[in-house]
Amino acid sequence: MAHVLIVDDEMNIRRVLAAMLKREGYEATTSADGEQALAVLAKNPVDVVVTDLVMPRMGGMDLLKRVATDFPDVPVIVITAHGSVDSAVAALKAGAFDYITKPFEQEELKKVIAKAARAHDLERQNVHLTPGESERPPLVGESPAMKAVHEMVARVADSPSTVLITGESGTGKELIAKALHQGSSRRDKPLIKVNCAAIPKDLVESELFGYERGAFTGAVGSKPGRFELADGGTLFLDEIGEVPVEMQVKLLRALQESEFERVGGIKTIHVDVRLVAATNRDLKQLITEGRFREDLYYRLAVVPIALPPLRERREDIPLLVSHFIHKYDERLGKRVEGIEPEALELLMSYAWPGNIRELENLMERSVLFADGPMILASALPDSLRERGAVHAPTPAMGVGHLGAITAPSGASMKEIVRHAQAELEKELIVHALEETGGNVTRAAKRLQISRKSLQVKMKELGLRGAMDED
Repeated sequence: MAHVLIVDDEMNIRRVLAAMLKREGYEATTSADGEQALAVLAKNPVDVVVTDLVMPRMGGMDLLKRVATDFPDVPVIVITAHGSVDSAVAALKAGAFDYITKPFEQEELKKVIAKAARAHDLERQNVHLTPGESERPPLVGESPAMKAVHEMVARVADSPSTVLITGESGTGKELIAKALHQGSSRRDKPLIKVNCAAIPKDLVESELFGYERGAFTGAVGSKPGRFELADGGTLFLDEIGEVPVEMQVKLLRALQESEFERVGGIKTIHVDVRLVAATNRDLKQLITEGRFREDLYYRLAVVPIALPPLRERREDIPLLVSHFIHKYDERLGKRVEGIEPEALELLMSYAWPGNIRELENLMERSVLFADGPMILASALPDSLRERGAVHAPTPAMGVGHLGAITAPSGASMKEIVRHAQAELEKELIVHALEETGGNVTRAAKRLQISRKSLQVKMKELGLRGAMDED
């Protein structure tokens, strides 16, 4: 049961919407203005916020910005009688999930709320680092694979070329899309995000290209699509592999010609949009199965960026753990300084099927329930403690245990973390090589990284000369 927060200064609207949602099986809470809504959000988990724009004390736009900063996982639907394309763009740029103008059909609102609730589950994305509006989001990771990704992002960010980001669920594809947008000259224009998997197939066209009044039952007014709202900025199409085949030809035309028509419209609309797409599906396999157009694939994959799963970049786990501890220590008002060696050892040996999203969720939970300054191995889930396959000694992370790390005097926190990471990597690699008699191939398999990655890391750490190649 999704929990929907309704924010409107008109009591009758709050009552009508709450009754409608309860009939649909939602839990509904109401607030008369933005300040009351923030108090509710601070005390109770909310899945979707539906808010009016014009209200006393704190209006909907200010509430939207606060939710986007403090509760980035919660989608916000803006409803207002003061609708225009300009205000729609402003709301979506500030982070709104969708925008509906009064008067509206209840069926239309139900569909949008259902879509937002589903998106909340699908997109409880990734690594939400909530950077400043003009800042590029930090990309955490110093492994060879991630250094290559960082270099690619820096090189193509300020180009108009389409980018296709591939990788397993939870590897941080949306974060890369944000970095591409913020690193471009379009950073002051909208970044419009669309989760294609969260849109019913019969609504994909109207979502992307908009519709005119009377185009279909329930279309009581005109509405701009996501392409139109992203004009001058970036459009991020997540889960692009879920777009129906019959819609792919229209999407291809919009990309090639930079023009389209709204559903039910005859006017051709021209836009300047940089497209970034992402998927966790094998698009080439979908092409073979006839479920994805080959010409669209090559139009999207002008610049392909492949994100490695976390199990193939284990050397980044200490940096990610340190980052998440600091992030949630501040957000939750705790005093957690680090993680004990045994706990970090368990995190390094785990396969992480949910990738960075799974690690972030675990660290948030661990910081929340930590009783002292360190996260203990005994507090980690049984599924991790039962998989402790790596037994190399691991240096502690955290202010209280920096004596175990021989970092240069006066080093910054980033330098200390990097130094600790290098020491940890060296110990893990040496231990794996000792257990496999110096066999690089078997040691790489034991560490669950590629042989090439292990060879590169051994060269960096000065270990190549002492070990066999086969």
